[in-house]
Parts: sequence; structure tokens; C-alpha cells
Amino acid sequence: MKKCSGFSAALLVVFLSHMLWAQERAGQPRSQPHSGAPAAHEQGVGGGHIPQHGPAPARPAPRAPKQNSHPEGEQRKTFQDAPGHPSAPHVHAENDRWIGHDTGRNDVHYHLDHPWEHGHFTGALGPRHIWRLHGGSRERFNIGGFFFQAAPYDYDACNDWLWDSDDIVIYDDPDHVGWYLAYNTRLGTYVHVMYLGPG
Repeated sequence: MKKCSGFSAALLVVFLSHMLWAQERAGQPRSQPHSGAPAAHEQGVGGGHIPQHGPAPARPAPRAPKQNSHPEGEQRKTFQDAPGHPSAPHVHAENDRWIGHDTGRNDVHYHLDHPWEHGHFTGALGPRHIWRLHGGSRERFNIGGFFFQAAPYDYDACNDWLWDSDDIVIYDDPDHVGWYLAYNTRLGTYVHVMYLGPG
């Protein structure tokens, strides 16, 4: 009888330890890096890292002339600032430095004639809330019943996002009126997104 109760007690301890470990993990991002390529966090980007703040406003740049269209065949610049870092805009895990968010308020790629056309996002912003992508594409995706669209200029930067399972965090964009920033915790990359309203 004593052997049985001792075994039961040991089993209970193992079970409770596992439950506590699972609860601690529940608040952490659930995405895993793609197999076959080195994990981004090994290079200081992504891997579940969540920036504690959005980017600082860019320093004022000279006023660029407004254009109604983008030059034909324009190539997006690369943001690969170190070996193994993505060519898309990204955030350094060691210091939360937002690479690529430096064009300032007058960047024609993010000009909107009607900012906040669908209202302001009323969901949680910033590092305390992780949103799971629930389907869609860069043109229209769903997080918790709220819909967004990536900026057309940023389409290439989110080609490797998993639209039905990646975790993202939404931040305010301090420079571009009408846009938010969606940060992918798995990849460490981000894109400008426009709020389209609730589902």
C-alpha cells in the first residue's frame, strides 16, 4: 500500500510540474521557424522575440514631391544589414532596433488620400498582446475578427508569412498617417498595414 501511495505521489508531482510548465508556455508565441533554413533568432532576428516598443519617429527628411503613382519597375531596397538577416524590414532582437523604418512622414509609398477611412483599430496594440493570423492573404487578413491589408509596397516583405498560423503584434506607426505596423514574431519582420474594420 505504501509503495502504491508513494508512486501515486510521484506521479502527481510529475503531472503538476508539467501543468505549471504548460501554463508558463501558454503566454509565449506558438510559432515555429520554417525547417530547412537557419532559425532567424540565431541571427538576432525573430524566433519569437517581441519588441517592447514600436519604432521611434524618423528624423525629418527634406520634403519630397507628392506623386500619384510609383515609378514603373521600381525596385524595393534590401534591408539585409547583416549576414543571415532578412532582406525585409525587421527588428533586431538584442536592442529592438527597427531596421527600415527611416523614410519619414513624406514617403510616397505610404501616402493615403483618405487616412483612417475604415476607422481606428480598437484592439490591443503593442507587446502585451499577440494576435494569431486566422486566414486570408496580404490583401486582406483576419486577426481576432479584425481585418487588415498590407501596404502594396510591402507585399514582397510578407511573402513568407503563414496567413493561417503566424503570430503578430500590432504597433502604432509614428510616421505614416493611416497605417499600423504588423510585426511577425516568428520571422522578426514587419509590414505597414491598414485597418479595414471588424468582420
